[in-house]
Amino acid sequence: MKTIEEPFWETKSLDEMTEDEWESLCDGCARCCLHKVEDENSGQVYYTYISCKLLNTDDCQCKAYDKRFDLISDCLKIKPTGFTRMHILPETCAYRTLYEGRKLEWWHPLISNDQNSVHQANISVRDKVIPEDNIHPDDIQNCMFFMIE
Repeated sequence: MKTIEEPFWETKSLDEMTEDEWESLCDGCARCCLHKVEDENSGQVYYTYISCKLLNTDDCQCKAYDKRFDLISDCLKIKPTGFTRMHILPETCAYRTLYEGRKLEWWHPLISNDQNSVHQANISVRDKVIPEDNIHPDDIQNCMFFMIE
């Protein structure tokens, strides 16, 4: 009798995952690639419509993924151990979802087996953001239009 193996994200903690498993949790929404504003008093995080200059806004992929930390000094480094800022990730993010003990949504590519389901569910930033290199640096603060979480 063949046993059905449970998905790794339901049996392992985040810090027990392999690098490949960890990377596969990313749903490709690219919300982590947006400029954020954190309220110092409440800790509330607001996402803007301004994306990192390395984000390809058509496919929600980093143009220089392997070099992103060298090229962008404040690129958000989400890693399996020691990451203590889960609250700055969107509530839809798989890393935060699993950290908070929730289940992955139907649109997550690991559930749907479809990389486009995150876009079809309107979770990604595709067609919703402006790359920062299209805005003069002095004007970024004036362009902080907040996305609805």
